[in-house]
Amino acid sequence: MPSEATEYDVIVIGGGPAGENAADYAIAGSDRTAAIVERELVGGECSYWACIPSKALLRPGHVLAGARAMDGITASGLDAAAVLRRRDSFVSDHDDSSQVKWAGDHRIEVVRGTGRLVGERRVEVGGRVLTARHAVVLATGTKASVPDVPGLRDALPWISRDATNLHEVPGRVVIIGGGVVACEAATWLAALGAQVSMVVRGKTVLASAEPFAGERVIAALRDSGVRVLLETEPTAVHRPDARDTGEGRIHGGPVTVRLRGKDGDTELEADEIVVAAGRTPATEGLGLDSVGLKDGYVPVDDHLTVRGVDGDWLYCVGDLNHRAALTHMGKYQARVCGDVIAARAEGRPLDDAGFTASADHGQVPQVVYTAPEVASVGLTEAAARDAGHRVETAELDISVAGSGLARNDFAGHAKLVIDAATDTLLGATFVGPEIGEQLHAATIAVVGKVPLATLWHAVPAFPAVSEFWLRLLETRRA
Repeated sequence: MPSEATEYDVIVIGGGPAGENAADYAIAGSDRTAAIVERELVGGECSYWACIPSKALLRPGHVLAGARAMDGITASGLDAAAVLRRRDSFVSDHDDSSQVKWAGDHRIEVVRGTGRLVGERRVEVGGRVLTARHAVVLATGTKASVPDVPGLRDALPWISRDATNLHEVPGRVVIIGGGVVACEAATWLAALGAQVSMVVRGKTVLASAEPFAGERVIAALRDSGVRVLLETEPTAVHRPDARDTGEGRIHGGPVTVRLRGKDGDTELEADEIVVAAGRTPATEGLGLDSVGLKDGYVPVDDHLTVRGVDGDWLYCVGDLNHRAALTHMGKYQARVCGDVIAARAEGRPLDDAGFTASADHGQVPQVVYTAPEVASVGLTEAAARDAGHRVETAELDISVAGSGLARNDFAGHAKLVIDAATDTLLGATFVGPEIGEQLHAATIAVVGKVPLATLWHAVPAFPAVSEFWLRLLETRRA
C-alpha cells in the first residue's frame, strides 16, 4: 500500500526511464527517500508506446529479410497476429506492476496521479502536497504534435502510440512526416502487409542525417512498396462520421487526404492516417509558472539544474530539456542528475567529470531501425563545418568478407567526419543491415577523442562486418 508520507528527499515528476534512473541514482547507497509521481504507467512512453513496441514490430521484418538473403533458408513471411502478440509481451500488456515492484525494491515510492509544481520544492498530486528536502526532478517528456491541417484532428488520426499499439494491420496507411518515427513506422507497416504512403514536406527523409542516409532509406522504402511523396504536404483531411465516444474512437470509414506537391494537387484514400510530425514539451498543467518559468522546453545547465530558478533544487532530465530526445540520452542525463543530487545532499564538491553531462554536446549516438538501419554519432559534415571545424571526411561502401558472409544482399555505406586540426573523429554515420551494432566503436572514438593514427592499430576481427573500419581508415592513405 502507498504510504501517507508527504515529505521525501527527492520527488520526480514522470516515471519514464529518465525519471526512474534519476530517482535511483539520487538515493542509491543512502538512507534518502524518493517518490516518483506518474499519471499513466511506470516505465513511461518508451516502455509502452515508443521504443520497445516499435522495435518489437520492426525486428521480425529485419529477421525475415535477412533469412531471405541467405542461401539454404526457406522463409515464407510474417504471421502478423504472432508479431502483435510478441509486441504485447514486450509491453507487458500495459501492466506496469513489474516496474512498480522495481521501484519498491529500490526504495522508491510510486505516487499515482498528475504532479504539478506549487512552489519551491513542493509538488501537488490530487490534492495532496508533497515536499522535497533536496530536489524535484522534472521528467514528463514530450507528446505528439498534430499539425493544424483542416479536418485532420476531426479525422481522429493515429499518433505514434496508436500505431505501435495497433490490434489489426490496416490495409492502406498514410503517414504524415519524414523523421525517425515516420520512417520506422513505414518500415514495419509495409513488412506486415500494409500499403503505405509517406507524405514528406521536405526534399528527403531523416533530414538531420548525412544526405546519403536519407537517400538509401528512401530507396529501400520504395523497394518494399512504400510510396514516398517528397516536397508534399496535406492541405485537407476528410473522414465522415469519425467521433470519440469517450470509451473509444470510432473512425467511421476511410480517410481522404488532399495533398499539394511539386507536381500539383492530388488525393489519397486510406484506412488509417498516422501523424508523425514532431513532438511538443509535455508541460501543460506542470505548474512551471509557480517557480517563475514558462510552459515549453525547460533549459538546464550541465548538472541538469534548471536555469532561471533560485537555488539548486529543481532539475530536468530527458526529452523535456530539449538537449537530446532519445531514451538512452535521457537515462544518461538522469544518472548524472542523480549523482549531482546525491553529492549536493552530502555536501560533496562537483569537481569530478562524472557530475557534468557532456555527451549530449555533439557526441550523441542514435540508431534508426529502418531497413537498412542508420547509425550515427556526433556531428555530420554539414554540422561540423557550421561549427567552424576544419573538416576532412573518409567514406566508402561497406563491402568486406564479413558483410558478404552476413547476407547475400548486404549493401551499406560508412562515413567519418574528422577534425583535421586534431586528427580525431567529430562524427560517424553508417548505413546498412543491422549496422547499429557497429556504432559503439565510433561512439567510443568520438567521446574519447581517439586519434585516427591510434585507431589504425585497433585491428578488427576477421571475418566480421567491422572489418570495414580498416578499409575506411585506409581511404585516408590513398
